[in-house]
Amino acid sequence: MARFLAVLAICVGLSTAVQAQNAEIEATIESQLRAFIADDFNEAFSYADETIKRIFQTPERFGQMVTDGYPMVHRPRSYEFQDLREVAGGLYQNVLIEDQFGNYHIAEYAMRATPDGWKIRGVQILRAPDAGS
Repeated sequence: MARFLAVLAICVGLSTAVQAQNAEIEATIESQLRAFIADDFNEAFSYADETIKRIFQTPERFGQMVTDGYPMVHRPRSYEFQDLREVAGGLYQNVLIEDQFGNYHIAEYAMRATPDGWKIRGVQILRAPDAGS
């Protein structure tokens, strides 16, 4: 019985840790989306990892890239968090985004744990299933 309780405690502890990790990742992405909606590119840039920051160098250049290349991320009508997956040791959070025209997109956020919290190391737009399906 003691062994069962020990295993149960470990499982509950792991589940709680995973839920906390998911919540932190979602909070990071949501904070960046809210910053984009407010055109606060300085704030949005703060959620990018160091590789992204080196590539774009300034919040303005980063904001221009998102505005031009990812309008659904810049101005989502709505968004909903979906699955968090681990692939080859990396974590990827999918977000279903509705753009201003009512089209749906899946934004796959590649995440990185840092001493300063979770950072976004890239976003890939995937084909979304039809909304009516």
